[in-house]
Amino acid sequence: MSSASPQTRVFGFWICLALVIGNMIGSGVFLMPRQLAPYGWNAIFGWMVTIGGALCLAYVFAMLARRFPRAGGPYAFCREAFGPAPGFAVAWSYWISVWTAVATIALAAVSYLSHFLPALAAQPVLPAIGFVWTFTLINCLSLRGAGGVQLVTTILKVLPLAAAILLTLVVGVGASATPAPSVPFRAEDISFASVTATAALTLWAMVGFESATIPAGHVETPERTIPRATIIGTLTAGIIYLVACSGVALLLPADQAAQSNAPFADFIGRYWGEGPASLVALFATISALGAVNGWVLIQGEMPPALARDGVFPAWIGRASRAGVPVRAHLVSSGLVTLLILSNATRSMGDLFVFMALVSTLASLVAYLACALAALRLQGTGRMDRSPLLVVTAIVGTFYALWAIYGAGAEPTAWGAGLLASGFPVYLLMRRNRRAAAPAV
Repeated sequence: MSSASPQTRVFGFWICLALVIGNMIGSGVFLMPRQLAPYGWNAIFGWMVTIGGALCLAYVFAMLARRFPRAGGPYAFCREAFGPAPGFAVAWSYWISVWTAVATIALAAVSYLSHFLPALAAQPVLPAIGFVWTFTLINCLSLRGAGGVQLVTTILKVLPLAAAILLTLVVGVGASATPAPSVPFRAEDISFASVTATAALTLWAMVGFESATIPAGHVETPERTIPRATIIGTLTAGIIYLVACSGVALLLPADQAAQSNAPFADFIGRYWGEGPASLVALFATISALGAVNGWVLIQGEMPPALARDGVFPAWIGRASRAGVPVRAHLVSSGLVTLLILSNATRSMGDLFVFMALVSTLASLVAYLACALAALRLQGTGRMDRSPLLVVTAIVGTFYALWAIYGAGAEPTAWGAGLLASGFPVYLLMRRNRRAAAPAV
């Protein structure tokens, strides 16, 4: 990506806010009740821990973006703190997390479409790939157009969540004519192991709070716009998640939620009928598709930042005349397609959980590194010392480590393998740079 010009700085506060909220509220909030149903009240505590940890990390990212408002987000921050090699490792891991997220959310969109076309639940692969390439095309054509799609879909996706929150309040106070099933709270049912497991799953729904930091080269006054959008967006999404998902967890029977491909639609349908339920499924599909658009936008921004610093091939960083990193988009979406095809034998539910955990693990590497980067940069005097930033960075560090522990062995192994796969690329690019350097 070339240096940003005024013509390519097309993202203001509202687009950045839509990018944060829209990427956070993608598929997780709509499909997560199915995966969390067996945990009961443990899931509520998991949400609280996750939202608290995400807010700490969001504050860290906001302060780093204020000090270093550069394209690449986690890559730029960690390169400043630790140097090129650690910066590359973080960027590689984060890039993996992004295109894994695109695959996961595209499959989630197919899951909600299966409410109208049940056959899709058995054959989700080709429709998911079609969604990926549709939004890749939109992003390749225009930055402004991709930002507009993000803003509109973010507004639309809030509607079913608002309906779920309203229904939770109505049924919760006994105003509904239909008796509400309750999940009684028993302290003995709460366990550290269960809360830890739910924290790893619920973090998937909070991934994306850093989204505004990635395309900093396209943001107007990034040192001011990005921190505001990051903190406000994370807090807004967290409140929506906690209230809406608590309603589904406490008012929809656990066995029904665990078997549902569209738990929010079933929740609305149980109390308000099939018509509103179908609308929820439609808006949930729009929500997931909007998140695909947002994450496709993000996945195209990381390779150019690496290419500009000479640790990725230069050709992948070249932008079109409109300032769009078309080649980076094509490569990233090609990897998304391969990932979806390689897991075609898994069921939709298993595939969603597996990819969500792998994507989350890869994101956690970046979150952990950025929390440590904030501490190091303050220690070396490159950032102003702030007690609040120190505390949030320390909490964010321990939270990221805890969430990695809770993810389980298989996703952790996949995440480690994908992270290690980037080092040959780094070593090759370093050797090429040395070979191209003029002799002294």
